[in-house]
Amino acid sequence: MAQPLSQTTIDTVKATVPAMAQHGRGIVAEMYNRLLADPEIRTLFNQSHQNGDSPQHAALTNAILAYAQNIENLPVMAAAVERIANKHVGLQIEPRHYDHVASALLGAIEGVLKEAATGEVIRAWGEAYWFLANILIDREEQLYQETATAEGGWRGWREFRIDRRIQESADVMSFILKPADGKPVLKHKPGQYLSFDLEVPGAGKLRRNYSISSGPSNEFYRITVKREQGGLASTWLHEQAVEGTVINAAAPAGEFFLKSGLEAEVVLLSAGVGLTPMISMLEDLAANSRSATYLHATQNSRHHVMPDMARSLSRRCVTFFEDPSAEDREAANFDVEGRITPEWLARNTSTDRAEYYICGPKGFMAMAVNGLKAAGVDENRIFYEFFGPAQELDAA
Repeated sequence: MAQPLSQTTIDTVKATVPAMAQHGRGIVAEMYNRLLADPEIRTLFNQSHQNGDSPQHAALTNAILAYAQNIENLPVMAAAVERIANKHVGLQIEPRHYDHVASALLGAIEGVLKEAATGEVIRAWGEAYWFLANILIDREEQLYQETATAEGGWRGWREFRIDRRIQESADVMSFILKPADGKPVLKHKPGQYLSFDLEVPGAGKLRRNYSISSGPSNEFYRITVKREQGGLASTWLHEQAVEGTVINAAAPAGEFFLKSGLEAEVVLLSAGVGLTPMISMLEDLAANSRSATYLHATQNSRHHVMPDMARSLSRRCVTFFEDPSAEDREAANFDVEGRITPEWLARNTSTDRAEYYICGPKGFMAMAVNGLKAAGVDENRIFYEFFGPAQELDAA
C-alpha cells in the first residue's frame, strides 16, 4: 500500500499547475528527448508517434496536467490508470523502466522551468511521480500474474510461428499464429490484442499492437493487418514475414472486450480494419449461442474484409460502402451507400437498451461515440478500442 502524499507535496504540485499548463508541451518534448536517447527505452516507443506535433506528446501533457489538477481527488483518474496499466502490460513495461521515466521527467521539469523549478518543486514532483508509479507497478504486476498463471498463459515474450497467411483484401492480410513450443495458448477475451516485439531488417526492434481477429482458442491466434503506407511493421509482415517466420508476442492484453454472461442486445460497430476485434467477438457470440447486430463501413468491395464470415456470424449485418464501384452496385454486395451517421444509428439501433462496441479510425470513432451519447445512450453502454492516446479521440 502506497503511503499517502504529504500535504506539502499536494500544495506544491497544485501551485505548479499554471506553469505546467503553460510549459507542459515543452516539458514533455524534453522528457521524450531524454527517454529516446536511451537505446533500451527507445525500443518501447513507436517512432512514428514521436514527431514534433505528436498526439502522444499532447496526451501525456494533458495527463500530467490532469494529475496535478486532481492530486487531491485521484479516484477520478481510476479509469485512466487502468487503461495505462493495460497498455504497459501489453508493451511488457517493467518496474525498472519507471526509473528512466522519473529521471527524464524531473530533468525536463528542471530544464524547462529553470529557476522556477526549485528544490521543493522537484522533490514534490518526485514524490508525486513515485506515488502514481507505484500504483501502476502494483496493478501491472497483478495483470502479469493473472495471465502467467492462467491455462496457456505466459509472462514476457513467447515465440509464435506464422502457420498461414491469408490475403483478405487488396491491402489486408491475416496471419495464423501458433506457439513455437507446441503448447496451449491463453484463451483471450474477445476484443483484446497481442503486442509484438518484431526484429525488422533495416529498422531494428519495433513494438506493435494488433487486435486478435479470431475467437478464443487454446491452439492459435489470428491477427489481421492492414498494410499502411510507410508502415515499417505492416510492410515487413506483408512482404517478408513468410509462413514459418517466428515472431515474439506478449500475452493477450487490453480492457476492451466483450462482456460475458450478459443478455443485453449487442451492437458491433466498425470501419476499415477496425473490424478485427469485432470478428473475434462475433465468433465468440456464435459459439455461445448469442447473436449481435454488426454494422461495418468501408470504401468498397476491394477493401471489404471477411464479408462472408461477418454475415454468417451475425444476426443482422449491415454493410456501408462509401465509394461503391459499378460492379458493387450490380452485384448488390452492400446495404447502404455512404457513411454511417449518428442519425442512422439513432433510427436503426436500440439506443434505449443496446450495448455498443466500437473500433475504427479516429474520425469514425468520434462520430460514433459522440453521436450515441447525443442520442441518449449511457456512456456505461459504450465500449471502444482506440490504438492511440485517448485524448486524441476526445479532442476529435
